Amino acid sequence: MPLSRSTGQRSRKPVHVGPAHAAESGVAVGIMDSTPTLHLEAPPVPANLAAHAINVSRHYGAGETVVRALDDISVAFERGRFTAIMGPSGSGKSTLMHCLAGLDSVTSGTVRIADVELNGLKDSELTTLRRDRLGFVFQSFNLVPTLSAIENITLPLDIAGKRGDEEWLNTVVTKLGLGDRLDHRPSELSGGQQQRVACARALVGRPDVVFGDEPTGNLDSRSGHEVLDILRTSVDELEQTVVIVTHDPRAASTADRVIFLADGKLAGYMDDPTQEAILDAMKQLED
Repeated sequence: MPLSRSTGQRSRKPVHVGPAHAAESGVAVGIMDSTPTLHLEAPPVPANLAAHAINVSRHYGAGETVVRALDDISVAFERGRFTAIMGPSGSGKSTLMHCLAGLDSVTSGTVRIADVELNGLKDSELTTLRRDRLGFVFQSFNLVPTLSAIENITLPLDIAGKRGDEEWLNTVVTKLGLGDRLDHRPSELSGGQQQRVACARALVGRPDVVFGDEPTGNLDSRSGHEVLDILRTSVDELEQTVVIVTHDPRAASTADRVIFLADGKLAGYMDDPTQEAILDAMKQLED
């Protein structure tokens, strides 16, 4: 049975009607048009790129002990979409995100953020790019304990010596429901509230891409759901671009697209994913 082809056109996530089923070829094929399909290939390269990895490899060590964390991966991320990166343990998903975000260098290949090629940038230039054009949401929040919520939110702008856009700041704070918590320090906030502050900090500079490394990993189910709603809202209503790494099918199902990795290679992608379809795909990759 042939693979379904993506048109590359953006649409809101539909209501899914059932799980994906494995065809004889081993490809998860939807029984109805709205059921997600696992495509065993790279997604189409969009015209409006937010980030792009081209033939990227990342090796650690040398000789017989070399570890190929990434092995000739090419994948593009569209502006204004929410993408999740998944894969079994050791698949290279975190390494890919770190290379895309300029937190790790590549052994070979090219990484671009919008129109900027990261290869060859000096450390100071990478620092400036991460500060001015990228946002980060980490599993551990990474808030400064002695600063208030609003001081943590505006910290990247303050370090850069920039005046924030007050209207945009108010929009972000309002969307994230932080209006009555801005004077509180992290110790006075719940885990979910702390991660909301981290999300606001990532969004306040209007970055090209917001990267999330297991952003719900340290949260209970309710708080995790709130953070996923925030990331979803930042794409749908604030026109941001979000890329997260996660092992959680529930978190990944919030995204417009899931990119699957296995053994350092691109294994496929799925648009408009459901939890059931993601679990089917992960079982195939782990077999």
